[in-house]
Amino acid sequence: MGFLRSIFGPSKREIWSQIADDIGGDYIDSGFFKRGGLVYEHHEWTLVLDTYSTQSNNANGGSNTRHYTRMRAPFVNKDGLYFKIYREHFFSSVGRFFGMQDIEIGDSFFDNDFVIKGNDEVQIRRLLRDEELKELITNQPRISLEIRDDEGWFGTRFPEGVDELYFVCGGIMKNKHDLYNLFNLFCRTLERLVRIDSAYENDPEIVLL
Repeated sequence: MGFLRSIFGPSKREIWSQIADDIGGDYIDSGFFKRGGLVYEHHEWTLVLDTYSTQSNNANGGSNTRHYTRMRAPFVNKDGLYFKIYREHFFSSVGRFFGMQDIEIGDSFFDNDFVIKGNDEVQIRRLLRDEELKELITNQPRISLEIRDDEGWFGTRFPEGVDELYFVCGGIMKNKHDLYNLFNLFCRTLERLVRIDSAYENDPEIVLL
């Protein structure tokens, strides 16, 4: 174990457990029927940090496994606001998202670095009028941040009016600075959604882990 640690550094479990202790969250080990992850309560919202993997076939007849880190936080969506924010190159091969338009917020530095898509330009401009929030987004080296309505056929189905704030990036995040910033990013975004009257600060009563 010491030899492997010297090569690969601290494990995800070590780092995430320490972060849980630092922020007052709970690290839950994975088991046969559960994925495990880090759970943090902020006001009425529950933020869940975990990982998942996908497999695809390669040209040699084998399979490729890709690992992802994600954070999710269900919330009561007051006005049906949806958006997706990602770096210019992140989904360069993906066309327009259904029902969303390209949005610029009038900040040339931010607009040049990020693609913003959404269904309400006025509300998204209001959301991103907050300098701290924009800084937290910018500080994430790999980011795709969105509001989605639920987790699809193979995930948790949400009741009417409940959606989730969702982040994903490739690989297993173990950089403490980026992870602390990610929790701050989610807390700030949820608070801003309430501030601009796009979310209720109510318990959505959804359990993800």
